Amino acid sequence: MAALFLLYICTVQSEKSIAFNKENFQKLLKKTQELEKQTQELAARNAQLEKVFSELQEKYQLTQQELDFLKRQLFGRKSERFIPTDPAQISLELGQMAEAMLEQKTQKVEYERRAGKDQKKPGHPRMPIPAHLRREEIILEPEDLPEGSKKIGEEVTEILEYKTAEIYVKKYVRPKYALPNEEGIKTANLPSLPIPKGNAGPALLAHVIGSKYLDHLPLYRQIQQFERLGLEISASTIGGWVAAGIDLLTPAYERLMAIVQRSDYIQADETPIKVLDINKKGDTHKGYYWVYYSPLDKMVCFQYRKGRGREGPREFLKNFQGSLQADGWQVYDKFGKKESILLLGCMAHARRKFEESLDNDQVRASHVLAKMKALYMIERRAGEEGITVEERYLLRQQESLPLMQDLKEWLLDNAPEANHRVLPTSKIGKAINYTLSMWSRLERYLKDGRHEIDNNWVENSIRPVAVGRKNYLFAGSHEAAQRSAMIYSLFGSCKKNGVDPMAWLADVLKRILDHPVNRIDELLPHNWKPQEP
Repeated sequence: MAALFLLYICTVQSEKSIAFNKENFQKLLKKTQELEKQTQELAARNAQLEKVFSELQEKYQLTQQELDFLKRQLFGRKSERFIPTDPAQISLELGQMAEAMLEQKTQKVEYERRAGKDQKKPGHPRMPIPAHLRREEIILEPEDLPEGSKKIGEEVTEILEYKTAEIYVKKYVRPKYALPNEEGIKTANLPSLPIPKGNAGPALLAHVIGSKYLDHLPLYRQIQQFERLGLEISASTIGGWVAAGIDLLTPAYERLMAIVQRSDYIQADETPIKVLDINKKGDTHKGYYWVYYSPLDKMVCFQYRKGRGREGPREFLKNFQGSLQADGWQVYDKFGKKESILLLGCMAHARRKFEESLDNDQVRASHVLAKMKALYMIERRAGEEGITVEERYLLRQQESLPLMQDLKEWLLDNAPEANHRVLPTSKIGKAINYTLSMWSRLERYLKDGRHEIDNNWVENSIRPVAVGRKNYLFAGSHEAAQRSAMIYSLFGSCKKNGVDPMAWLADVLKRILDHPVNRIDELLPHNWKPQEP
């Protein structure tokens, strides 16, 4: 009996113990689940914070790059010429670029220097005075020359002098004659004047227009110059002279535009210009000059448009068939879809993006710039040697094509998608992605010896506009902006053909009213010959 009671007691205690352990186990399991949930939440929170940190770090790097770029624009050099500071960096393996730093080797150099007080400092030799300038000879004889002295030679010293410009009046006097038998009165015909019933001659008009668009001298400053020469001109008068003088050139401009449009190879670019608009009180309108250059004809054509949309090039190039070279502006993408148009890229635009990336990733940017410099050296050599189009094509196939293939492989290996060290939003990342997106256009210059490696020729034509904007600030109206486009076209074509634009303008303004329209080509810069006096 006692044994049974003891067994009962043990059984009861065991059941209580099991119940207690089961309850504790449930509590521990619940606690474990809560801890696992908290761990998952903390892991998700940590991942979120890491993502935010990565975004902030990337944003910081981008901001720092933009700050460095702005500092360079304000205080740094403006030239895009690339001179590698350490050629050994270019040969680094890609995997070592981020970690490897080349040790600078120093070398002790000893030399002897000759002592002396009269050591001449190196300097540039004095340029000779041009032989075509008029000489005014002044002979200086020595005073108190003893009798019997003989001249054994002479010393010649030439100095440059300046004579103030002169405003003078050309007075035409035409005597009147009464014809016999009362047949009437006869006088000589007055030469055609650029401005009918105006008092500005062609040379003066050429000076005013050239001073504004070649020397970038605003009209109000020219008015001040004329006042110092004794002539007072109102702003409305001199403005009317410029408008009337440029309007005379309309037939020449239209013919020039037709020549550029019929070319089968055109380079295109655009640049803004501020324009006064009566519909915008207290503000200016932002118009655009669309610039088209025919390298084969050496003719440049500016066209003013009120906007930067594709309407401008679409109208100008509506009948164009051939090669069109431009930057990556999306307006030109539509032309590349036409079977009759081959779209070429501009290596200078791609190079500029890597030049701007030097502060961001010097090693990678320097590598690309060195490759591009080698490509440009080939082009320079071809130009200096004056080789034919066929020879330039063969030269590019032999030397430029392998360089381009190597460069493409490098870009693919270092693109942000392939290399985690290159951020897509960084300067170098954007430069690589832009160049790869334009690659098919960039390499097309290799297939035709007539094509240029870049768009620099048309960009050079735009530079006078950029300088002019800083001086005269804006165009007075949309009509004035188009007149400016006309004169920039003609002056730019003069420069491309090695013609003095001031001499050309003065001669053409004197002749154009009497010149047959069907022979207007004779007055264009590439055909122009000055009229004999």
